[in-house]
Amino acid sequence: MALGTVLISTRPPSSGPPGAKLGAVFKGSHYSKDLYLDALKMLYELFQIARKDGLVAIEAHIEDPDKSAIFKKYPKILHEHHAMEFLCDSLRLVLVGSVPPHDLDSLMDAEMDVHHEESGKPASALQKVGDALPGIGIVAAVLGIVVTMAAISGPVEVIGEKVAAALTGTFLGVLLAYGFFGPLSTAIENINSEEARFFAFFKASVIAFAKGFAPIVAVEFARRAIFSTARPTFQEMEAACKQAAKAGK
Repeated sequence: MALGTVLISTRPPSSGPPGAKLGAVFKGSHYSKDLYLDALKMLYELFQIARKDGLVAIEAHIEDPDKSAIFKKYPKILHEHHAMEFLCDSLRLVLVGSVPPHDLDSLMDAEMDVHHEESGKPASALQKVGDALPGIGIVAAVLGIVVTMAAISGPVEVIGEKVAAALTGTFLGVLLAYGFFGPLSTAIENINSEEARFFAFFKASVIAFAKGFAPIVAVEFARRAIFSTARPTFQEMEAACKQAAKAGK
């Protein structure tokens, strides 16, 4: 019944099945300080090129990130397909130049809201199944009692076994609800929150870049958007950007 409720409540055309997110739950978070430092260096290199050679110089990079000499230096960032698409689409609007920064800000917020709503559907489906499982366990218990009543004239040992089987239904319902489905739903929500923060990280840098701030200032805006547990210090960011600048010469 639990599997059936998952299949019925999930619509694959509009959102992925919950199982698509479960692998990430057991792998653990990969949004570490090292990942963010790589992202900061990548953004700094990109903004430096735009500042020195003009916005047109980064067009080839954002049009085909897989072939970009800059992006290929950071395969972990390139692997974040949704975030990279978000970054490149936003930078295209900066290149067009007809979208003011405040309008670009609103547009990026709208896209982030859509992505967050879509990625939250698997967690919502799991949570609803978890909420239903105690009720499903009661249904199993009632069915077990019905079976028990059919054998009420039998030996006491047989009746006891059937009553125990009926109570096992309630036990499994509560165990699965609060021991598995609930925690899995929360874990997926935490993963979605970290992913949304990565989007906000890119957004902060793009908006600062669109407003004309220097590359080091634009990446500082991005650094401030990182959760404190993964945020590098300004000195670490500055050293990493200088290293990236030397390597790019």
